[in-house]
Amino acid sequence: MRWQAPWPLPQGHNSGSARGGAAGKFELADGGTIFLDEIGDMAFDAQVSLLRVLQEGEVTRVGARRSQRVDVRIIAATHRNLAQAVADGGFREDLYYRLNVLSLSVPPLRMRREDIGPLARHFVLRCARSLRKPVRDLTPAALERLLEHPWPGNVRELENTIERAVNVASGEWLQPQDLPLELIVGSRPVALEAPTDLRGHERQAIEAALRGTAGNIRLAAQQLKVSRGGLYVKMGRLGISVDAFRLPP
Repeated sequence: MRWQAPWPLPQGHNSGSARGGAAGKFELADGGTIFLDEIGDMAFDAQVSLLRVLQEGEVTRVGARRSQRVDVRIIAATHRNLAQAVADGGFREDLYYRLNVLSLSVPPLRMRREDIGPLARHFVLRCARSLRKPVRDLTPAALERLLEHPWPGNVRELENTIERAVNVASGEWLQPQDLPLELIVGSRPVALEAPTDLRGHERQAIEAALRGTAGNIRLAAQQLKVSRGGLYVKMGRLGISVDAFRLPP
């Protein structure tokens, strides 16, 4: 069972309480495993309740007089440095040591490029099923864009990106144009044969910038360090059409 932020208290509510009868997460997971996602975001009062469950192995519903034994294995995850959070007073030290029996550190996604393809395909199939879309895989060009992106948000960013792309995709294959703009124009380096101030080979520099940004004038102008109006003037003088560099709809 997965339990994630925002963090309610774990004990549930008795039928006589103001919120009515409801089993808590630990009751529901009794005899199994509960996954505590982003444990570092847990509020302090919830940390106290969780620590009590771990120490005593029992929960007491709000409004109840008797506690109930629970046997639950806990897996917790966070992107935060919990040791630092303990030092800063934002996370209970006793709870930290209760949870930190076996610690595994997963490298960021940018250091696990070999995982991007399998994860992306898994998310494509899962999102396609949930959204009832016909998408079944990514094109090599779309996968190339994913491999070039640094993924500062790691797997969650990849999952959200794929979900957005599946939402807008129109066929069985996820295309580069289905991806967010920052992946289409921001991940590919622009190889300029001339300085970015356009001294020298203007045509090569402009075409390289337009190609690398898929015809986005604003981004191309930023890379070339000129104004948008100035870029349009130079393109007109050189006979360069932006349409030749834009991705098909």
